[in-house]
Amino acid sequence: MGKEMTKEQYSNMVKKASPDSPIIKNCIHAFIVGGIICCIGQFIMNWCSVFGMSTEESTTCTSVILVVTASLLTGLGLYSKLGKFAGAGSVVPITGFSNSVTAPAIEFKKEGFIMGLGAKIFIVAGPVILYGVLTSIVVGIIYYFVS
Repeated sequence: MGKEMTKEQYSNMVKKASPDSPIIKNCIHAFIVGGIICCIGQFIMNWCSVFGMSTEESTTCTSVILVVTASLLTGLGLYSKLGKFAGAGSVVPITGFSNSVTAPAIEFKKEGFIMGLGAKIFIVAGPVILYGVLTSIVVGIIYYFVS
């Protein structure tokens, strides 16, 4: 048998092998890209209201445009490059959700429409949708009984 390693030795080995993470730089990238995505969304919303759309219609239009754009960028392989640069700045906005649905759809399409695309399209977004719906139900029930 090989030589057994202590927890301390293993920790030291992991520290040596792990690259240093430039946390400040990553946070700045995330802040800038996330802010740019939000500014683009605000610009679209203002642009829609110029054409006489109500606030509700403008927000819906903005969401649709951002989701479609992110899906298109994912399909072209550009959103993953943005994600590597921006980290959470590209994942947190609605564009990140669009990417999390589109990327598995593209990846598993080759396995067929039923067992690939149909079965695995929500592999990442599924838990988000599930727990979002369940949380909204619980909050709705609480709100109903409190008010």
